[in-house]
Amino acid sequence: MSFTFTGRRAATALATVAFLVPLAACGDDGGDKKPAAAATTSPAASGAPASADLTVLAASSLTDVFKTAGAAYESFHPGTKVTFSFAGSQELAAQVKQGAPADALVTADTKTMDGLASDTGTPAVIAKNRLVIATGEGNPDKVDNLKDLADPKLKVVLAAPEVPVGRYSKQVLDAQKIDVKPVSEEPNVRAVLSKVELGEADAGIVYKTDAETAPDKVDAIEIPDAQNAIAQYPAATLKTSKNAEAAAAFVTWLSGPEAQKILQDAGFQKP
Repeated sequence: MSFTFTGRRAATALATVAFLVPLAACGDDGGDKKPAAAATTSPAASGAPASADLTVLAASSLTDVFKTAGAAYESFHPGTKVTFSFAGSQELAAQVKQGAPADALVTADTKTMDGLASDTGTPAVIAKNRLVIATGEGNPDKVDNLKDLADPKLKVVLAAPEVPVGRYSKQVLDAQKIDVKPVSEEPNVRAVLSKVELGEADAGIVYKTDAETAPDKVDAIEIPDAQNAIAQYPAATLKTSKNAEAAAAFVTWLSGPEAQKILQDAGFQKP
């Protein structure tokens, strides 16, 4: 069957064809591929830059988990490289005050972060942690509780009081009226753990997640909730960052489901 168009109908048909031809030319050759508008999950479409080199200052207790998180972030954001600098939170704060080139900061306490309010964006707590007593493997000195740390025959190592884990340790010991004379006071939690691992100390107070990184070298003695302290980890961008948009995207990601799963799988508590 055929149709003949005349007059106004013919003109309308020709106009319709003329409109459709350019649209067809804009389509792709495959026919069944998704339109370009569907690709909204790229870093650029989600608001994050396509690529950036980020430097993140992070508390020592995040060393292992952030290596995993950084690799995951890079896989979600091709072209982005995340480099971490780990140290005690008080050391990180000093670096920020001295103008160290970095994009974001994550500390092991809110007090340190609050002291940097003029240097950071608005912080958000991304995780929590708790204290345990670390002893040598097999707990050879039979340490059962905080009171045992007062035994003068026991070599106990703590973090220095200006370090978040040292401050938390002093807080729980003072609350129980326990006088511990440490053989040394270390600059960060990993240094405390190392002393116990190497047998240079019989016991030390560390974060639960740190003890879990060395299950074949140390035992973790739980501290009851009523005697414990909860550490909070705030993350924030640095105002001196040259990659402000990318830094904000990373800090936001730390509170998202992918990063939260990595943190909680490593033993950190929900924020």
